[in-house]
Amino acid sequence: MMIAAQGSYACGGAVRETDGTFDPHIFLGTAGNTVHGDHAYVRYQRPVDPRKLPIVLWHGGGQFMRTWETTPDDREGFDTILVRRGWEVHLVDQPGRGGAGHRISSEPIDAAAPIDRSLWQIFRLGIYPNFFDNVQFSRAADTLDQFWRQRVSDTGPERPEEIVASVSSAFARTGPAILITHSASGRLGWLSASQNASVRAVVSYEPAGFVFPHGYRLRPIAGYVEGSVPVAAATFIAEDAFARLTRIPIQIVIGDNIPEVPSSYPGLDLWRIAKARAHEFCDQINAHGGDASILCLPDIGMRGNTHFPMSDLNNLEVADQLSIFLAARGLDGRDRDGSE
Repeated sequence: MMIAAQGSYACGGAVRETDGTFDPHIFLGTAGNTVHGDHAYVRYQRPVDPRKLPIVLWHGGGQFMRTWETTPDDREGFDTILVRRGWEVHLVDQPGRGGAGHRISSEPIDAAAPIDRSLWQIFRLGIYPNFFDNVQFSRAADTLDQFWRQRVSDTGPERPEEIVASVSSAFARTGPAILITHSASGRLGWLSASQNASVRAVVSYEPAGFVFPHGYRLRPIAGYVEGSVPVAAATFIAEDAFARLTRIPIQIVIGDNIPEVPSSYPGLDLWRIAKARAHEFCDQINAHGGDASILCLPDIGMRGNTHFPMSDLNNLEVADQLSIFLAARGLDGRDRDGSE
């Protein structure tokens, strides 16, 4: 793997200055001082002879860029896989996570909450403490330990507008690029793409939250009270902003072991609800002339994928599906017009 360039940068954010005249003779004096924060942190790698469009990888809730790095069972993650395939890759830590932990806020820092067992079903490993029989997740104890250790706390309140603005500013550095989101960054990714013409496509792995144009009436979902499940939450945006999403290819990727009917396990049922909302979102994009599709991995014979398909045991096959989608949309070229 030949690397032409690699590095990191901060993007977006704000600066706060205290009142008064700064006195350099006062150790750590507050008057006149500034603090820089609320930015995103991005690490990038550019291979030799890269494809025209870079890829921006954005983590999900309670995660940071490690989502895309080495897998919990020590295999290559999407970061390296995609670089090997000729893509320039930018990994994002959104404001308040990982390397972007410096927040301009007087609100307290969140503690690390003991919720691993609660996430077992939400992440679709199985029904605690058992794994699903077909799960694409290593059963080794060390793998599970590494998996839980890729969680990270927020260092301040999650303010969507601030996060979208900072991550979206990464595209000023990349230029036109492909955005790949996961889980909680799904909704934020739709908002970013609706505001930023440099986002040329979105691939979202099991997104949590969707956007619809103002005035749209949501379809009822069996067994669901509107607003009770955050991963199916709807955000309503202006018609012109929604229209921008109809001008780019969109793919939503969904894994396995999602119930088809209301389930007594809330951690699993929430993905049934989110899947229904994903179909509704794509229907609306396409009804407005767009190009949105859903890839349900079990439908093409890929069984056992969790909420983290990018790090599952078959992540190379998952990456193959990404390559197929981008090639079919003419987004994987190396020359100036985007073709090979």
